[in-house]
Amino acid sequence: MACTVETVSSRSRILAFGSAAALVIAGAACAVFVAGILGEVLTIVLVSAGLAGALLLLFLEVGLGEERDLAREEERRREVEGRALHRRRGPRRRQLRRRPR
Repeated sequence: MACTVETVSSRSRILAFGSAAALVIAGAACAVFVAGILGEVLTIVLVSAGLAGALLLLFLEVGLGEERDLAREEERRREVEGRALHRRRGPRRRQLRRRPR
């Protein structure tokens, strides 16, 4: 589960959000500079794609944040269990055998 968190770099996240913003800006530019039905269609498609992409990326960020939290909790749980196991075992004392009477 934690391997996904480690594989997504901050640079790729910035590029993804920047691409979504570029689509929205391109859609706004089409609204201003392209006349007729073609301009309207390009505006709707580009702005919709940019906003949908940004929304999906936000969901991805939330999911990755939850994965990081779960990985931290699991690591803490392992540490606590390891310490508890070490305390239970502790140093063993030699027990002397008693002679039967």
